[in-house]
Amino acid sequence: MKIVFEIVLIATSLLMIVLVLLHKGKGGGLSDMFGGGVSSSLGGSSVVERNLDRITIGIGILWFASIFGLGLLLKS
Repeated sequence: MKIVFEIVLIATSLLMIVLVLLHKGKGGGLSDMFGGGVSSSLGGSSVVERNLDRITIGIGILWFASIFGLGLLLKS
């Protein structure tokens, strides 16, 4: 069971990194330096942004649950 939580944690961590980097920059900072200021065809749609937000929140909940479950397993 511990192996399952570790695999889920690694997979969700990598997905969170990718999903956060896919979000459109709000202006200024590092997002503009790495090309966040350039408008792309995927970032222009509000529907795409909303779906990306929902997916990010869902993966974040799975990420938190895997950390919590792994912590409970390691505690006992």
